Amino acid sequence: MNFSDLILEWYDKNKRDLPWRKSKDPYKIWVSEIILQQTKISQGTKYYLNFIKKFPNLKSLANSNENEVLLTWQGLGYYSRARNLHKSAKKIYFELENNFPKKYETLLKLKGIGDYTASAISSICFDEKNAVLDGNVFRMLSRYFLIDKPINVYSSKKYFRQIAQDLIPDKRCGDYNQAIMDYSSMICKPVNPKCDVCVFSGSCKANLLSMSTDYPKKLTKNKNRFIYFDYVIFTHGSKNLIQKINRGLWVNLYQFPVFKSDSNISLMDLKKMIYEEFKISSDNIELINENFIKHKLTHLQIQSRFWKISDAPKIKGGLYVDNFEKYPMSRLMHKFFEKYNSKLSLISV
Repeated sequence: MNFSDLILEWYDKNKRDLPWRKSKDPYKIWVSEIILQQTKISQGTKYYLNFIKKFPNLKSLANSNENEVLLTWQGLGYYSRARNLHKSAKKIYFELENNFPKKYETLLKLKGIGDYTASAISSICFDEKNAVLDGNVFRMLSRYFLIDKPINVYSSKKYFRQIAQDLIPDKRCGDYNQAIMDYSSMICKPVNPKCDVCVFSGSCKANLLSMSTDYPKKLTKNKNRFIYFDYVIFTHGSKNLIQKINRGLWVNLYQFPVFKSDSNISLMDLKKMIYEEFKISSDNIELINENFIKHKLTHLQIQSRFWKISDAPKIKGGLYVDNFEKYPMSRLMHKFFEKYNSKLSLISV
C-alpha cells in the first residue's frame, strides 16, 4: 500500500467522532476550521456547538451584529477570527447571493481564510484535490521524509506543500485530509510519538534511524516581550466604568480603563497617570490581585494587575454598568472575573 492508502485505511477504523464531520455543509466546516485554528479539539468542540446553536446557518450569521458574534466567541480569544468570520459571512450571503465558494482560489479571497482553511473546505466539501498543511502535518512529513528544513521559516512552506500535494490521492481528497490531520495529532504526536503502533514505522526515515524526537527542525525565535497592564476599576454607586477598545487585537471588546507600560510601574506613578487621564484623586486605590494575572499572546506576555477605586467621582461620558454579560470582553478580563469576582460585591457578570 502507498502512503495515502495506508492512512485512509487507518482513518476508516480510527477516525474521531466530531460533530462537524456529520455534514459536508461548507458553512459548518468553515466555522469548525476557524475555531480550531488556535484551539485544541478537546476545547473547541463545545465552542463550535455553542456557535452553531446561536448561528445555525450562513444566513443567521450574516444577519447578526458584531456584538452578538463577539459575545458568542468569548473565551476563544484571537477575536480577529470572529470578526473576519462575520465579515466573510456577510460577503457570501449578500454579495455572492448565498453561493458558498467552492474553489480553493475563490475561498482565498475571503477575509480570514488562508491556505489551510481553503484547502480543508474545498477538499472536504467539494472533493477538490488540495492538501492541508498545518503544524501537525509539517511534523509528520518532516519525520517521514527526514526533512531538515525548519518548519517555522516561510521559505520552507513551498517545499512542504509540494510534498503534501504529491501525496494526496485523486479520490477521497477530503477524507485523506481529515485522516492526516487525525493521524498527525493522535499518532505522530509532538512529544512521545506512538512509533510502536504507527502504520508507517517500517518506512518512516526518522523512526528507522530512531530520530523521531529530533524532528521537525525549527529555528530558535526570540523570547516573547513582557508588557504590564494596570487595570483600574472605578466604582460609582453600584456600577463600574468600562471602555470600548477602538483599535488593536481586542478592537470592539470592552475592558476596565487600563494603563500600559514596558515595566512594572510604582503605585505613585500609577496615581499620577490616573490623575493625568481622568483628573481625579486616587488616594483610596487598593490592589485586588497580589500576584500578576498572566496572559500570553503570540509574541507578547501580559502581566496584569487590577486596582479598585471605590466611590469614585463619575467621569463625564463614561459607560457605567452593573452587569457585564452584554459586553464582550477578552480572555484576560475573564481570567480576572473567574478568580476575583466573588470578592468584589460591586461586580456582577
